[in-house]
Amino acid sequence: MSDSQARISPQEAWKRLADGNARFVEGRPNHPNQDATRRESLAEGQNPFAVIFGCSDSRLAAEIIFDLGLGDTFVVRTAGQVLSSASLGSLEYSVAELDVPLMVVLGHDSCGAVTAANQSYDSGDMPPGFVRNLVEEIMPAVIETRRSTGDDASLNDMVRTNTRQVAERMIDQSKVISAAVEENRTAVVGMFYNLRDGKAELVFSSHDLDS
Repeated sequence: MSDSQARISPQEAWKRLADGNARFVEGRPNHPNQDATRRESLAEGQNPFAVIFGCSDSRLAAEIIFDLGLGDTFVVRTAGQVLSSASLGSLEYSVAELDVPLMVVLGHDSCGAVTAANQSYDSGDMPPGFVRNLVEEIMPAVIETRRSTGDDASLNDMVRTNTRQVAERMIDQSKVISAAVEENRTAVVGMFYNLRDGKAELVFSSHDLDS
């Protein structure tokens, strides 16, 4: 690994991600690592500094909202950031094989998957097909939020809860991820993305990212 590709700390990875989102919000993205030279340099391997586990929503393109380019992030996406054996295996790969210092769970406002779970909570009816699996996995976040805030619970509060729960579940369910967190090799964060202004706010962190 060259000096330019040397592994960075979780705190440095967080700063790079936050700085990129700030540029995107302000409308002055750098569009880094998107040229032919970068493309050719990655032909023999990759060294992403973060893995982003985000919702499949078309408005949540991670490389764009964090102003990143080719080879910067390892991206896994499912509706509502629902964990499955395949997605958890992909996340473990990013830690065990790619040694990423930062893992991000990325939720967003007006999430359709969380909306479906909330509607099922109200109606008592579950959706057909495999959408039911998504709703069942998100339902704990709906229940926690509604029981803690009552009728004042908002959909976005449920999304924030779901994002935090997924981040916690990743650590709890995966020995690979939990070991990396305990050894301070990797930090796990949860972020909530605002569709209108483009800002991604922190809602959960396994580490102090300001140190």
